[in-house]
Amino acid sequence: MRKEENRADTFILKGNICYSETAETVRTVPNAYLVCREGICQGVFEELPEEWRDFPLTDCGNALILPGLVDLHLHAPQYAFTGLGMDMELLEWLDTRTFPEEGKYGDMAYAEKAYGIFTEDLKNSATTRACIFATRHVPATILLMDMLEGSGLKTMVGKVNMDRNAPDYLCEESAEKSALDTRLWLKEVNGRYKNVRPILTPRFIPSCSDDLMKMLSEIRKEYDLPIQSHLSENKGEIAWVKELCPWSSFYGDAYEQFGMFGGNYPAVMAHCVHPTEEEIVLMRKNGVFAAHCPHSNTDLSSGVAPIRRYLDEGIHVGLGSDIAGGHVLSLFQVMVGAVQASKLRWRLEDDSQKPLTVDEVFYLGTKGGGAFFGQVGSFEKGYEFDAVIMDDSRLKTPRKLTLKERLERVVYLSDDRDVRGKYVAGRKIFAAI
Repeated sequence: MRKEENRADTFILKGNICYSETAETVRTVPNAYLVCREGICQGVFEELPEEWRDFPLTDCGNALILPGLVDLHLHAPQYAFTGLGMDMELLEWLDTRTFPEEGKYGDMAYAEKAYGIFTEDLKNSATTRACIFATRHVPATILLMDMLEGSGLKTMVGKVNMDRNAPDYLCEESAEKSALDTRLWLKEVNGRYKNVRPILTPRFIPSCSDDLMKMLSEIRKEYDLPIQSHLSENKGEIAWVKELCPWSSFYGDAYEQFGMFGGNYPAVMAHCVHPTEEEIVLMRKNGVFAAHCPHSNTDLSSGVAPIRRYLDEGIHVGLGSDIAGGHVLSLFQVMVGAVQASKLRWRLEDDSQKPLTVDEVFYLGTKGGGAFFGQVGSFEKGYEFDAVIMDDSRLKTPRKLTLKERLERVVYLSDDRDVRGKYVAGRKIFAAI
């Protein structure tokens, strides 16, 4: 029997529902019902079962109801210079654009203004969950976490660790100081949030000394943390890692030697553009997630990641906007970039690896990346209830479209103006329906 006190936690959305069941299968159900109970999907129904008929229902009209999008990689402090410096490669771009900007986050007034803009734009997008890099600055990182908590989005945020190969104004003074600040940050945020979790964030191997990596590995075990970093993004970066870690067999092995490459805990590595065969094997063995960032990989001339190979190998893959190497926050546009990049790789590099489809990139942006957060990114029963309501009426056409075709046009043509509602773990973030 239903309890009256649970009514507010149970509700129904009615509309045109689309969600991934597998990487190859998108289910589309026109004029259907999506049931949420205590933040969990109870299923999609063409006819509303009797047991749910007394609960509140929101009719979204002709809008599309989609799972919330999951961004597995972005840098919040870089949002301020999105769209600038796109004519450089990675290492030059870090030195001339990224590091000077991130150095500003020791100024809390600047951090408050910049992170406020970022958080508001992320809240108004179709993204419901994200893995986010902050900077090395503890107060500004906590400020970002506070703001994201208030947004209602589910995020993982990391204080960045970097004790070498960075300008004096940004480089941490020692491995010991970096580890100490990380512990202070973790102590400060412990138990503070419902929506935000800390994630250990060594920037990448070139910016973290061996001593620091050893200390971070101990901290990871002590606090049972997930980890995020970068992997095999740029050929110059890969060669640099080999110089810094001559004892490693390949880039991923440098993380592995420190116990920082997944296995019995979640790990997400951004880019993964130029893996060795051994690296692919280790990623699959350790369950490492690859955050595919096609815009950044193109903008910074890094290359095209072998995503078809990863999918065929059973490697976990999601999408990342990689602000500000990537130039847009919209994960729909990242999906488009992933399709386009895969076509170029197929045509120019490896014609045995067929291009990605719209169905597949929609999966990567929802259920594929959502798996890093648990049962997230689908409307199948038992999944957390993350949903976005997309009004595609602005995208006019004289054609009579199927629901599947409308979804494809939303992927290719929509922007934040079309996001009319958003729910995260069953909680309404906003709704204009």
